[in-house]
Amino acid sequence: MTANGWFQICLFFLVILVCARPLGLYMARVFERQRTFADPIFRPIERLIYRITGIDENHEMRWTEYGIAMLIFSLVTMVATYAIERLQHFLPLNPQHLAGVAPDLAFNTAASFTTNTNWQSYVPETTMSYLTQMLTLAYHNFFSGAVGIALAIAFIRGISRRESKTLGNFWVDTTRASLWVLLPTCFIYALLLVSQGVIQNFRPYDSAKFVQPQTVTTTGTDGKTTTLAVTTQTIAQGPVASQEAIKMLGTNGGGFFNTNSAHPFENPTPFSNFLQMFSIFLIPAGLTVTLGRMTRSPAHGWAVYAAMAVLCFVGVFVAYWAESQPNPLLHTQTMHIDQHASPLQAGGNMEGKEVRFGIANSALFATVTTDASCGAVNSMHDSFMPLGGLVPMVNMMLGEVIFGGVGAGMYGMLVFVILSVFIAGLMVGRTPEYLGKKIESYDVKMAMLYVLIFPLSILGLTAVSLMMPNLGLSSLGNGGPHGMSEILYAYTSTTANNGSAFGGLNANTHWYNLSLAAAMLVGRFGMIVPMLAVAGNLARKKLIPPSPGTFPVHTPLFTVLLIGVVLIVGALTFFPAVSLGPILEHLLLQAGKTF
Repeated sequence: MTANGWFQICLFFLVILVCARPLGLYMARVFERQRTFADPIFRPIERLIYRITGIDENHEMRWTEYGIAMLIFSLVTMVATYAIERLQHFLPLNPQHLAGVAPDLAFNTAASFTTNTNWQSYVPETTMSYLTQMLTLAYHNFFSGAVGIALAIAFIRGISRRESKTLGNFWVDTTRASLWVLLPTCFIYALLLVSQGVIQNFRPYDSAKFVQPQTVTTTGTDGKTTTLAVTTQTIAQGPVASQEAIKMLGTNGGGFFNTNSAHPFENPTPFSNFLQMFSIFLIPAGLTVTLGRMTRSPAHGWAVYAAMAVLCFVGVFVAYWAESQPNPLLHTQTMHIDQHASPLQAGGNMEGKEVRFGIANSALFATVTTDASCGAVNSMHDSFMPLGGLVPMVNMMLGEVIFGGVGAGMYGMLVFVILSVFIAGLMVGRTPEYLGKKIESYDVKMAMLYVLIFPLSILGLTAVSLMMPNLGLSSLGNGGPHGMSEILYAYTSTTANNGSAFGGLNANTHWYNLSLAAAMLVGRFGMIVPMLAVAGNLARKKLIPPSPGTFPVHTPLFTVLLIGVVLIVGALTFFPAVSLGPILEHLLLQAGKTF
């Protein structure tokens, strides 16, 4: 670890802290329908949209109607995405004449982008046409993010309203999230990315001739070895900057290129790298301020922000420390390989990392992208040291509540807030209260249902894959505990709607395409329903005045309790699984064994 690395990490946290408040206050005004500086531009467009679509913006929905509208919208857009993928060879903007996507892969991809996961079991530049990338995938990047924001706002309304049967209007909230928040920000952001060298064009792929021919040896599925002399390289092009902006700001994460944000056409400079990390956290951090403003308890919003920031910082510290350590297999007296940081080298474990980012920004990016449900990567998590790779995995196992995805992280953390308040009430022997509302058995049951669905999907599907050699193990790149980590990471990432991967697992098989799609759908919609049920029940409650026994939710003590509940739930649930994966791999690596 270096002073320069820590300076960049601390600068990142400072910028997020400074920008969270103005954006959070702006979003609060947008969703409370108060006047903003953007009204002269967006209000006429909003009215036109409602007029064309027949939406009554004054109609309020119960939580059941809100949820049904969200499910119908998601289903229709998912079916449309599947159809376009299958038919892309008949559609325009396909200069490479790419074929239609296979049925199981198209289903997996449609589920992935609908759920804001953006898991990619394919190589984008050789699978998806420009039209598919823009019309379906980038479209979902906007609206899956907007849906997440709308759901978080609905939950906050459930907390702030009293004796109300409604949570707002799904169509209005989604429109406002897209029109007032995502679209204008992405427009400016895309121009900044273009200024850094991110490409934006519709050109066919370029072909570059090598100065010296290269010899490539490949092994086919039949085991036969083929040697070819390669003289040219195909260089992919496309409308990258426009998709890159919403990919990061909407915490989507699906790359235009296979190497994602490690590709120089997606993330060419250290400044573009900083912008991408900043944009991942910007809206989730701002929503904590929105929570405080809409519930009339700003200090509570900052207490939630503090819990998220502490958990994030701990993750960055562990990942940075782990990746800065020398590889014990290379750090021996016989090999004499220097792995210490110096003016001539980064030191530590540079495998799978870009030299232009180094260890500090790779560790920070890996932590940020898995704290949020983004999943974009600027380094290969599969090449991290075992404890370094454990950090992204644990971040997702905690439920993507450390800032989390746009909206999803907020409503996920609020579920943990309810559990924390419930535990605090049990400890003092009185009915738990949260911002003037009693937390009763129904609220706790729905919160626990939300919490239990998550590990059931991850651990259940991981166990099934491990027990079926012909399906779950046939495409595994590594054996032993690292192979276990690859499968566990895949189901954790998809259930958490993150989308990043340990690249040693080939997930483009019938089993993984279908089972991972199921994990994505359960992790998104199976957890939204109980969350909305809690929000609807909270909205109906009366406010009760605080008493001397009321547990305050704006103090450092509350922040510590919230952190404890998040860690205990994650640690107790997943500790046996990670013990057989990255922890065991770390111990074996120290003994000189690798997989």
